[in-house]
Amino acid sequence: MKLGARIFKTGIAIVFALFIADVLNLPNPVFAGIAAIFAIQPTIYRSYLTIVEQIQGNLIGATTAVIFVLLFGHQIVTVGFAAVIIILIMLKLGLEKSVSLALVTMIAIMEIKGDAFLSFALLRLVTIVIGVLSAFIVNLLFMPPKYETKLFQAIHQSQDEIIRWIRLAGRQASEHIATKKSLDKLKERLTNVNQLYSLFKEERSYFKKNTVAKARKLVIYRQMIATSQSSYEVLAKLHKYENELLNLPEHFRMMIQERLDTLLTYHEQVHLKFVGKLKSGKLSESLNEEFIQRQEVMDIFAKEIAITKEEEEFSAYHLLHVLSSLLNYEEQLEHLDRLIVSNQRRHGHDVSEELQNEI
Repeated sequence: MKLGARIFKTGIAIVFALFIADVLNLPNPVFAGIAAIFAIQPTIYRSYLTIVEQIQGNLIGATTAVIFVLLFGHQIVTVGFAAVIIILIMLKLGLEKSVSLALVTMIAIMEIKGDAFLSFALLRLVTIVIGVLSAFIVNLLFMPPKYETKLFQAIHQSQDEIIRWIRLAGRQASEHIATKKSLDKLKERLTNVNQLYSLFKEERSYFKKNTVAKARKLVIYRQMIATSQSSYEVLAKLHKYENELLNLPEHFRMMIQERLDTLLTYHEQVHLKFVGKLKSGKLSESLNEEFIQRQEVMDIFAKEIAITKEEEEFSAYHLLHVLSSLLNYEEQLEHLDRLIVSNQRRHGHDVSEELQNEI
């Protein structure tokens, strides 16, 4: 089990909520601590949405509790009916996530007996709202999430592993079962990358300049993920048609291997370019000399296939699957490169030092 920032922030939020409730001499400050637990979210924006939803839910729970007590008294059965009504209202309003806290508010209020019922009910509501707000303050000020750094780190690490496996698979040097296991793990990693992208996308900027920069980065990161996914598809095809590729003529295998090496080097240099460790050109001069355009590649393969068919019995069916994945990978890489070059020409290298240290 990994101790993350959210675990520590939950503990701090509980302590902060209990402290504020104690300073204000609110009865039963434990409800503030309970509310703080529900309010901690992975992003500040989600915390804001949660606060709005939970305050609405608490008002619904408190209002329903007061009405039921005034109409039916403090009966045990009444609590159950009130819970059903609250759940129905919350579901109707789309506040499913706040149902639990609304029910806690309702029970906390309906268990109060005596003449001062309404004043105690108000204090219970205030106590729970203080817990929710305390959690938001902690989430905002203490260890705020840096999802951009996490996102790039996850993309780079996943891509680095994909590149290593493609180099092995392209040389028919990878072990079949080990490659299959790695494909499963890499698929999980790419799913995690998409989740981090969603969290980074949810983060809000408070200034127009930052909003524009964030929008540009979102486009680049989305293309990074698409490019990593296309490289994963290349690895999957190399693994699936491992035996067929092994039986290809030697010159075909060498051509595929050379093309793979060129594209993988290109991908590594694109990441370096993004973090500002490589000059913002299309490609380095040495790589540009080796890089052959797609149409030339297709012409060469078409000629080679025609020649091979005349000389020996040969099927190009499985080879075309690999070639199509390679071409898609190349297109995604070129698009990513153009986005990075365009962004850097207009706005310079606007990545943080943390990202630069990732490579």
